[in-house]
Amino acid sequence: MSNALYRLGRICAAHPWRVIGIWLLASVLIVGLSGTVGRELEDSFNVPGLDSQEALDLLQTAQSDSAGQTAQVVMTPRDAGASFFTSTEAAAELAEVQAELSGLPQVLGVTDVSSALAAGPEVAARSGAVSPDGRVALITVQYPVIEELSVADLEILKEWRVEANEGSPLQIEAGGDLFFSFEQPETGIGELIGLVVAVIVLLIAFGSFIAMGLPIGMAIFGLALGVSAMSLITYLIDIPSWAPQMGSMIGLGVGIDYALFVVTRHREFLGRGLTVVDSVGRAAATAGQAVIFAGGTVVVAILGLAVAGIPFMTAAGISTSFIVLIMVLASITLLPAFLGLAGLRLAKFGFGRNRKETGTQDAVTGRWERWGTHVAGNAWAYAIGVTAFLLLLTSPVLDLQLGFPDAGTTPDSRTERRAYDLVADGFGPGINGPLLVAVDISDDVSVVEPLAAAVAADAGVAGIAPPQVDVDAGVATIVAFPNTAPQDAATFETIERLRADVFPPVLDGSGASAHIGGGTASFGDIGKRVADRLPVFIAAVIILSFLLLTVVFRSVLVPLKAALLNLLSIGAAYGVLVAVFQWGWGLELIGLESTVPIVSFLPMFMFAILFGLSMDYEVFLLSRVREEYLITGDNDASVIHGIASTARVITSAALIMISVFLGFVLGDDPIIKMMGLGLATAIFVDATIVRMILVPATMKLMGDANWWIPGWLDRLLPTIDIEGETGLPPAEMRTEAATVPVASDPEPALV
Repeated sequence: MSNALYRLGRICAAHPWRVIGIWLLASVLIVGLSGTVGRELEDSFNVPGLDSQEALDLLQTAQSDSAGQTAQVVMTPRDAGASFFTSTEAAAELAEVQAELSGLPQVLGVTDVSSALAAGPEVAARSGAVSPDGRVALITVQYPVIEELSVADLEILKEWRVEANEGSPLQIEAGGDLFFSFEQPETGIGELIGLVVAVIVLLIAFGSFIAMGLPIGMAIFGLALGVSAMSLITYLIDIPSWAPQMGSMIGLGVGIDYALFVVTRHREFLGRGLTVVDSVGRAAATAGQAVIFAGGTVVVAILGLAVAGIPFMTAAGISTSFIVLIMVLASITLLPAFLGLAGLRLAKFGFGRNRKETGTQDAVTGRWERWGTHVAGNAWAYAIGVTAFLLLLTSPVLDLQLGFPDAGTTPDSRTERRAYDLVADGFGPGINGPLLVAVDISDDVSVVEPLAAAVAADAGVAGIAPPQVDVDAGVATIVAFPNTAPQDAATFETIERLRADVFPPVLDGSGASAHIGGGTASFGDIGKRVADRLPVFIAAVIILSFLLLTVVFRSVLVPLKAALLNLLSIGAAYGVLVAVFQWGWGLELIGLESTVPIVSFLPMFMFAILFGLSMDYEVFLLSRVREEYLITGDNDASVIHGIASTARVITSAALIMISVFLGFVLGDDPIIKMMGLGLATAIFVDATIVRMILVPATMKLMGDANWWIPGWLDRLLPTIDIEGETGLPPAEMRTEAATVPVASDPEPALV
């Protein structure tokens, strides 16, 4: 592979405008097709096999409106002394609001709160449409199924609410499923801040505007191409609307990192006096090959999400993997073309720095060399101490609670939060997460009343709405309101108890069946499936990554150690998430007002991404270590050399990725905050504590055993020279090399 990459790199550097032209043509074609025939991204949380999915399928088969999306419009008189029971002005305004909602596009119907109110306070309160004190009224707005809706329908409702509030005696707020499905969190500012920090880090690391601009430009170019292509991928698989945001987070980070590694290696070759074309070819053959294997590990880990059997996670994984592949392809074709255009200007450092040539292949730095020697000299102390520290960070995982943040965790500035609080104060917390009981009564209609009574009698249920029976469709719907909030663990306990203990005695022998759906039940079911499949998923990702690293490094212990150390860094990230989001440590610093459970599918998603990204640094570090070991046969010196020659690049890359991920913490959505903080924490731990301390310490302790492999296995495995120059043609030297300042620095700009 290295020879093929060497030739590819030379061709791209020698003919840069042709390569750039091909990329531009492909971009124009894909962006054009995306804009003309691309499909809209659709959110679908359908998960075959779950009880909540069976409830939804039953309602959809019966063409019940309950299968669609709903919005809640909540009203309260602005006059603190008024109520809907006593104020004719408030009651009249409510009737007008109800009529206006009925006429909005796509609305199938609304609950008739006005008629209930006209029948008297007792009837209104018993209907569940008006709170017992008459201060809060709730109108449920019924929409079609999510596949027939778009973000435009949410925008219409939001614009209507703003207009309806102007001059009204009522405070009108809105929330519900429609907001959850189509509200897009604002993260543009965070992404921009992350990009600015990346620019600063690259400027400090390279000391050159040109060298800084190439990784940024390549990453943005590749990201735009990958995100644009998502609307075309939807012809093969449904891509959720939040996938571009997730892909942007990962793609921007890995794109800049991969380009950073290639540009750094290219500058080292220029510092040795190679011609530009030959230097680019060798950078593609060495760092480019490492990029391919690192990117391959990321893709394997992310595609492992398919093990969960949750379609929307699989789709998000495929779309994110596609962006990573775009970044890998750009790193070995587009970036070499840029490097060819830049010429010898990349061999010069700016800002008036004094650089002196080391005469070695790598930019071996004195500070990091001394650090590697120090760690090797105190290997036992560092190995035990750091492992204990990481286990301490991981320990909060024992209190991990999977769930789903509801509107009560959003800022007060959003109407969903104000609506949530009004409903909870007026009716109790459970009304914000109703349970939708779908009953198949095609064989027995008589079970509806006893089943409704049994559900209402459960200790976890505050009350139920009158059952809706469609005899022709053979479906009955019972809406139950739990005593506890949607994110409380007690709510899902109530759901499990209804399924296991309440339904069977009523339905046994009747031929009827009942299933519990709705948002609360769906995300609880997804969380349970994730918990059940997570061990299998982790094992699958570790095994595949182990096999890949065994082929790359021809070792048994190195891949095993890499897997275990990656688990430590990921576990530490999980622990920090529990401490911050569940325990509330520093919650105000990230803009949240209350604790929230860890999103049910987040641990699996984070593991896939983090395991892959952690392997990036493992590949780049150990490839240098192995390269030196093959030359010298000295394990200890090779480890120190690997640290000294890669530490500056790895820390720079980690700072870039951390800044990108932390940018997403600035958004409003708690799910994105969790993802951003978890990824940033794991990368920080991995690139500093693990890569710069624990890896050299454990490799020192294992000695030559690091590179042991059974003879029979060694003969079976293909030979891959991941970072070396074995088999490449002799270097092509520049005649003017001695007069050009080089990119080798014993004292790095960034440590």
